[in-house]
Amino acid sequence: MNAAATDADTEPGAPPPAPTAAPRPAALPRLHPSNLAGLPPEVARPRYERNELRPGIVHLGLGSFARAFLGAYNETAIHAGGEPHFGIVGVSLRSPAVRDALAPQAGLYTLAERDADEEGRPRQRLRVIGNLVGQIVGPEDPRGVLEAIAAPATRIVSLTVTEKGYALDPASGRLREEQPDIAHDLRVGTPLLGSPKSTIGTLVFGLELRRVRGMPPVTLLSLDNLPHNGRTLQSLVLAFARRSHEALADWIEARCTFPCSMVDRIVPATTDADRDNVAAALGRFDAWPVPAEPYCHWVVEDRFAAGRPDWHLAGARLVADATPWEQLKLRAVNGSHSAVAYLGAMAGWKTVHEAIAQPEMRRFVQAMLAEEVAPTLPPLPGLDFGRYVQGLLQRFGNPALAHRLQQIAMDGSHKLPQRLLATIEQRLAAGLPIARLALAVAGWMHYLRGIDEWGRPYVIDDPQAAALAAARAEAEREPTLHDRVAAFTHFAPVFGDLAGHATLVDALTRALASLQSTGVRFSLARWASVE
Repeated sequence: MNAAATDADTEPGAPPPAPTAAPRPAALPRLHPSNLAGLPPEVARPRYERNELRPGIVHLGLGSFARAFLGAYNETAIHAGGEPHFGIVGVSLRSPAVRDALAPQAGLYTLAERDADEEGRPRQRLRVIGNLVGQIVGPEDPRGVLEAIAAPATRIVSLTVTEKGYALDPASGRLREEQPDIAHDLRVGTPLLGSPKSTIGTLVFGLELRRVRGMPPVTLLSLDNLPHNGRTLQSLVLAFARRSHEALADWIEARCTFPCSMVDRIVPATTDADRDNVAAALGRFDAWPVPAEPYCHWVVEDRFAAGRPDWHLAGARLVADATPWEQLKLRAVNGSHSAVAYLGAMAGWKTVHEAIAQPEMRRFVQAMLAEEVAPTLPPLPGLDFGRYVQGLLQRFGNPALAHRLQQIAMDGSHKLPQRLLATIEQRLAAGLPIARLALAVAGWMHYLRGIDEWGRPYVIDDPQAAALAAARAEAEREPTLHDRVAAFTHFAPVFGDLAGHATLVDALTRALASLQSTGVRFSLARWASVE
């Protein structure tokens, strides 16, 4: 749930298995514009002339979440009468897999929206999305990416690159200039001298081309699960630009806009079973369809430097300030998602649906949200938080989405500061209890040992995996569990100013001791009812 999707990844995350693992069934033609008319009548498809689309959006991070979220909103807006001048040019920053899958389909792909009927039977609605008008693979054609950003038709540059793609220090909010790709791009300094490797460097170099060519400014739109994502992106871009060209930084600050946004949709990774399912329903082979829940919610600040699509026609909520909605999403949806992921994975459960079906887990999540998260949220007129939580639990319990806990558990060092620790810090400042939030963080610490309660190992998929392992090893030298927990909280990229905080250390120690001695299920039951 972007995580972001959702964990964009739902959120965006590591790419799912390459489509080459699922060869096209010999009897089925490939999904293509030439055979759209032959699709089953219940399958939605583009009803506009695709040759009228113009590439107005360059999107960095062409993963499943971007296609299930931005692509879907854009498609609905076009069908509702919106401008055809906002086709999407998708940029894959790491792998050619998505391009290789979709290029033979002329950019078409299928969105499979899945839930269950009143009797719990899975069902799906298929939509063929048509507004992806171009694809570029960054490592193959870095100059092509910069030219796309600098193109006169480009009005918006959007991103779903996951938290780690920003080279952001989550504890301090600063640009990690020592990060290898950022350091490389700072040495290059300008698009005239070389090609960028980082997301931030790519944006700055592309904007430099726009400036020197006299092109109008653009909007830079983050769709990732970051607090104040637009302002965060702006600060990182400006920090990089000021290191290389002060005049460029001034131009960006004065003329480009960075609206904040909140994105919410659960988008699991595509599997070969998804490909087989969609192929059987279409009578066509789609090399990379995207499964998603029907629920989709987008709140975005209406600050666009060069116009925008009519996304409001697709249900997007355009606001002056997205901050309250961002906090709701990060703390309620993403925070509980992470809690379910770490505690559920340690208990040996595989998917969100399986984990939230456990009575202890469901009661714990409800109690954490109602008692500890809700009091930290700003007022949102018209929001019934109790009903919101019930709807969230229903979404988590969707049996038609096999959303793997291990997928959500990725990149915890980048996710915890804004999803759980920011809420903890606010409650500590107010002198309020943090027991349930601490159990969620202790679940992550317990998860870092790399083996579940049944003795089954797994890989810690985190950009800080080596540093976390070193911090755990160093902490293990301490004589007591309390001392070990205290030492580990000095891992600055995650805990920041909370390092060694006495109340936090006490709460984490109690939670971790329970997880280690009695297990996840008993701990969930106990913490759900804790005062």
